[in-house]
Amino acid sequence: MSDQKRMLDLERATFSLKKVKRIEEDFSAEQADAYADYTKRLPAAILGNGLGQALAQLRAAAVGSHDKKTDPHYLLYQDIHDWLCRDDSRAPYAKAKDLLEALVAGDRHTYLRARAETMALLEWHKKLAVAYLKQPEAVNRHE
Repeated sequence: MSDQKRMLDLERATFSLKKVKRIEEDFSAEQADAYADYTKRLPAAILGNGLGQALAQLRAAAVGSHDKKTDPHYLLYQDIHDWLCRDDSRAPYAKAKDLLEALVAGDRHTYLRARAETMALLEWHKKLAVAYLKQPEAVNRHE
């Protein structure tokens, strides 16, 4: 693995750890556990339905929530948005205001880059979410 790829992987890990620790500190154990569950399931949803549909489903699931900003579905969507739309020339949708709009308006090459980048981010995000957020009995029950 080249130094550039290692650096990007380290940036993914750092980003994921920051987001997961925020969930751990600011949300209930139940919300944190749900966030970890959704994070674990998201790669399969992306492979089965596509990145756009999987992300749209996360946003749609949060619509009925009394407070969308604390809904674990929305939090996960927002974390992926923050990574793919960050102010960085390597981000597929750098500085985009709305990830779903950027996905729909973009070209196939950028979409495929975004999907690959999301899957790479989720490798860290899944592991860290389970390590920090899953409730002990839930880890044993789901494994």
